[in-house]
Amino acid sequence: MKIKKGDTVIVIAGNDKGKQGEVVKVLPKENRVVVKGVNIRIRHKKEQQTAGMRGTQGGKIEFEAPIHVSNVMLVDPKTGKPTRVSYKIDGDRKVRIAQESGNELN
Repeated sequence: MKIKKGDTVIVIAGNDKGKQGEVVKVLPKENRVVVKGVNIRIRHKKEQQTAGMRGTQGGKIEFEAPIHVSNVMLVDPKTGKPTRVSYKIDGDRKVRIAQESGNELN
């Protein structure tokens, strides 16, 4: 995958189109990423009671659901626009390059 944890991405398709956020988690086997503040879902939880103790509190729990990697693009740090990513071999390491500006991505 060309997107890593900590990258800033922009959503290019779906209900949250145009939103930017930081990648919190990458799920490479499912080709999905979790982006902070994007694709918010609500889970309704019942209160759980355990014997003799207080249980977990119920209510609405908001969380970020994974989004498919094809629906996000990396934001170029120089221009602030969405960009494609290519690779270049620099000595003994493989470096990600932003197509928009040609800058090296960390």
